Amino acid sequence: MREGIQGKIVLITGGGTGLGAEAARHLASKGAQVAVAGRRRGKLNEVVAEIAAAGGKARAYQLDVTDKRQVKTVVDAVIADFGRLDVLINNAGLMPIRPMAEVNTEEWDAMIDVNIKGTLYGIAAALPVFLAQEHGHIINLSSVAGIKVFAPGGTVYSGTKFAVRAISEGLRQEVGAKVRVTSIEPGAVDSDLKFSTSGTAQANVMDFYKIAIPASSVARAIAYAIEQPDDVDINEIVLRPTVQEF
Repeated sequence: MREGIQGKIVLITGGGTGLGAEAARHLASKGAQVAVAGRRRGKLNEVVAEIAAAGGKARAYQLDVTDKRQVKTVVDAVIADFGRLDVLINNAGLMPIRPMAEVNTEEWDAMIDVNIKGTLYGIAAALPVFLAQEHGHIINLSSVAGIKVFAPGGTVYSGTKFAVRAISEGLRQEVGAKVRVTSIEPGAVDSDLKFSTSGTAQANVMDFYKIAIPASSVARAIAYAIEQPDDVDINEIVLRPTVQEF
């Protein structure tokens, strides 16, 4: 029976900054071989260099998760480069907070494309591989806003994160005998996500994130889910700053 993190091949979307980068560094420190994927090649290369300097193994892959062909190409490339894939972490996300009355449909479209479709495209690329090899682990980043609606301002964001949580649970029910599925639901975490808001709610978002816990807190939660033996599936992890009410 497989357990632990040592030697596992892990692909992380949105791996150049924030939660993704911290998860990559943490998992690599525990012996995982990490593929970091994202839009900003320079940031990805920085993470890979840090991991290599610490004695770990990582590679960078440029990726826009809204392009399903790119997602499939990256999954195939990771398998070609590392020999297999054990864990997919669908981490890429956007969080532009804005009252719905402002009707910014461009932001709505972007959140649906990245938060929901990006997660689905990751699943679509990795799931056939995991089913064929009869093991694998899909970890989706939802949010406490996927448990309780974050309003005013975060209504559409909450909608996307409720969707990620529902997709995770449905997927677990469908393929749980062979593939583990985990939904991670963080509260305020210090990452680049807070910079997604550029409109009227920006000051409120930045003020809210003063209570944020470090990204390393989420990295440890992800590691906990991965390191369980194959017959244990950690389905949901909810974590917040102790002072966070929402």
